[in-house]
Amino acid sequence: MQLSVVIPTYNEEERLPGLLQSLLQEKFSDMEIIVADRPGRDRTREIAASYGCKITDGGSPAEGRNLGARLALGKYILFLDADIKFLPGLLQKTLTDAENRKLVVASYHLYPQENSFWLNNFTINLFYNWQQNLWQKVFPMGAMGILVKKEIFDKVGGFDATIKLAEDVYFVGQAARFGKFGIIKGAALYMPLRRFERDGYLRTAWKYFLCGLHMAFIGPVRSGKVFDYNFNHYDDNNKKQ
Repeated sequence: MQLSVVIPTYNEEERLPGLLQSLLQEKFSDMEIIVADRPGRDRTREIAASYGCKITDGGSPAEGRNLGARLALGKYILFLDADIKFLPGLLQKTLTDAENRKLVVASYHLYPQENSFWLNNFTINLFYNWQQNLWQKVFPMGAMGILVKKEIFDKVGGFDATIKLAEDVYFVGQAARFGKFGIIKGAALYMPLRRFERDGYLRTAWKYFLCGLHMAFIGPVRSGKVFDYNFNHYDDNNKKQ
């Protein structure tokens, strides 16, 4: 099998169907989809089963990715967040680029799902996409969508669940020690704004900026209240996680 897509979830019944439909519309037959679900209060597992996904228990995002990867049969694993969107052709472009450039780990530029001048031209580009381009050879970054060769994932030992924030970025850096990292050409991922809307645009950008400095000069973030992150707490205020 060429590709295993692993999706960690927690109460994602509203968003997961859109991602699964997009994946299946890719008409990429040499693929399996694995949903690693942290037990919640909704129908996430029932929905995943209706799309023919493999299902396993999950936990935090890092734990879910690791548990899903245990079931993966593909040469490559593509980790995707459940609320991500993308344009048609993502899977074939991703694998073709990875094979042509001999990448062992790769990720994408990120853009907001809603049209936002502030986010497109300042926050996301300045604090992520431009930094991802600038530092890719010395500090490779990936988030929300990460492609890695299964053999490299096993060498790294998976995602470090003791890291409080940006464990995905840290994983990419560890995987890149075993081969070439690249940003996938001709494809991108589109992220929701719920994290920015709930926590505040400047506050969120500042948190990740500080996180980046911490990782560059001290190491991965394993303590500090400023870096707290609760998996899928961006629903409306009446829902309790």
